[in-house]
Amino acid sequence: MQTIRQPAVAGLFYPFDAGELAQLVRRYTQGDAPASSPKMIIVPHAGYIYSGAIAGAAYAQLQSATQVRRVVLLGPSHRVALRGIAVPSVDRFATPLGEIAIDNGLREAITSLPGVIVHDVPHAQEHSLEVQLPFLQSLLPGGFTLLPLVVGDADPATVAAVLDAVWGSDETLVVISTDLSHYLPYGTARQVDAETSALIEARNTQIHPEQACGAHPLNGALLLARRKNLQVECVKLANSGDTTGTRDRVVGYGAYVVR
Repeated sequence: MQTIRQPAVAGLFYPFDAGELAQLVRRYTQGDAPASSPKMIIVPHAGYIYSGAIAGAAYAQLQSATQVRRVVLLGPSHRVALRGIAVPSVDRFATPLGEIAIDNGLREAITSLPGVIVHDVPHAQEHSLEVQLPFLQSLLPGGFTLLPLVVGDADPATVAAVLDAVWGSDETLVVISTDLSHYLPYGTARQVDAETSALIEARNTQIHPEQACGAHPLNGALLLARRKNLQVECVKLANSGDTTGTRDRVVGYGAYVVR
């Protein structure tokens, strides 16, 4: 019998109804298809009303990604104290749009690496990975297998080694899930996030969690991008004050493509 990680934030962070969800994702990802698809994208993970349009700017770059058959998805642990990188033992992840098979080959390739543990608890309620799945299901309709990784306290070299082990070629897409600053006044957030965004584009690996909540997976990904001489480009930078109107305490969001 196959085991399935059921959606934890459907109806909260994004619509529970499959039709409504698919329509919303289509709206967020409208735009011209690029000439080439990115190897990696960096996207936010708040509720869709806050960050969906920003994430959609990066996901729209996948409209020509017909070759992608595997997705490696990394995000931070919000609910469980975690040292290292947790890979789930389950067979599938589910969303209102259907089920996605876990890539056993990729999972086996990393379970013996330093810092990697098989642990389902960090995945059970984690939204940073789940909110990315409907975008991927919509933009990669040919189907794909998934390697979901919740990253706790892990240094850039550990994360980069895991990513390098599953890097593959054009058939493998890497997705890094992170928001930027949290609960700053609108003007301050814009300044702080602009500075962080410049660090991300420069492939700086010393980004702190107060600058980006997904700093641990992000720093590892940027380290590997630098080693592989890939370039990082910001395609959209905004915050919750731009999307919901409340500007006293905002959360920052950035969308990036890596080629």
